[in-house]
Amino acid sequence: MKKITIAIDGHSSCGKSTLAKALSKKLHYIYIDSGAMYRAVTFYFIENGIELNDQKAIEKALQEIEIRFDKDPQGSIRTILNGKDVENEIRDMRISKMVSPVSAISTVRKALVKQQRLLGKGKGIVMDGRDIGTVVFKDAELKIFLTAELDTRVQRRFDELKTKGLDVDIETVRANLLERDHIDSTREDSPLRKAPDAIVIDNTHLSPRQQLERAMELVNEKIREHAE
Repeated sequence: MKKITIAIDGHSSCGKSTLAKALSKKLHYIYIDSGAMYRAVTFYFIENGIELNDQKAIEKALQEIEIRFDKDPQGSIRTILNGKDVENEIRDMRISKMVSPVSAISTVRKALVKQQRLLGKGKGIVMDGRDIGTVVFKDAELKIFLTAELDTRVQRRFDELKTKGLDVDIETVRANLLERDHIDSTREDSPLRKAPDAIVIDNTHLSPRQQLERAMELVNEKIREHAE
């Protein structure tokens, strides 16, 4: 069966990673979590005291950062930063508070887009993020823009953090999501926006299974189109 490239963009906590992982498993495609890459860079900056206004320090740090993805024995994707598993650390609220300002730095975006394109060379790729269909893979055969109502996104993020044992209140989560939405949508380099040819899926009232079924319909349509 012909393989395609699938780009999934959308707002924070709208289920991009859930859908991307499910699609990659169903299709036996490679999954690349671009958001985890920005979180890993943010983690490195915090741990090494990199100031966001120190361009030279940022450029030097980016040369020292190597990010890859591994699967654990249960099949879950783990983010590896310079040989160390940082998957749990990068999901912390302190990273969530800083990841959008770090992602807005043009030098950071250019460096990671280059890495993402190398990781995603060839077809049979599912990548999710904020600028996958508009910047990283402009020629992706299928572009999905995932969205959900704010209250739904806040509750999903809150539940996710609580499941991980993190002590947060729901209003802090709401404020963080609103701030990230604003920064991601208004940054000068690669702002979050829907690609003209992206197909919108509003999953506010969809279960993960229903969301996957809708996405698979789109995948099969695109595979048929490009097989003709």
